[in-house]
Amino acid sequence: MLKSYDELRKIDVRKYCEEREGFLYLNWAMCIQLLHENGAEKAYFEAVPNEKTGSSLICSEQTFADKSKNTNRCYETRIRVVIDDNVYYMQSPVMNGKNPVKDNSMNQLRVWNSMCRSFVKCVAINTGLGFDLWLKEETGPFASYIPEQQGVKASEAQIKAIKSIGKKHKLDLDKWIIYNGKTWDTLTDADAGNMLNTLKEKYGDE
Repeated sequence: MLKSYDELRKIDVRKYCEEREGFLYLNWAMCIQLLHENGAEKAYFEAVPNEKTGSSLICSEQTFADKSKNTNRCYETRIRVVIDDNVYYMQSPVMNGKNPVKDNSMNQLRVWNSMCRSFVKCVAINTGLGFDLWLKEETGPFASYIPEQQGVKASEAQIKAIKSIGKKHKLDLDKWIIYNGKTWDTLTDADAGNMLNTLKEKYGDE
């Protein structure tokens, strides 16, 4: 029998997480393993097909365009989550981090990632497992890293993501950082977050 909500919420899942752009994510497979380790007999999810198209992707009829004239729509996925005798449904947006996915970069991997993230979030909401990860994330950027502290150093993952975008678009990021009175060594997580957001807004979905 699966442990209670209170018991599952007390489990520190951070050691099972991976870091992406300053946030901690619990992998869907590890989430299922932890459910089984804590009493679940069944734990899985499956896509709920779009009634109109039969595909796993739900999208709005309205399109939107950014300043570069790249178009996108409101894309979502819907899943059915089964944990023992309980069945839950979760519908979530298809996102690239905190940015909407543009039409020109929509693919099966984006759809799959949306469903996986939706599953982990659904588990957190309904069972308590990993709930505090979402509680911290929803409070604001980089909240999973001690939000009361100022000037926390940028993570290696953040810097790697920034440099990857810079290399792709042949940008002089060193000059940009120096212009703002920083160096790669003094860059904070907030600085890195602002840089990533600016780069993604300017160059589209990375």
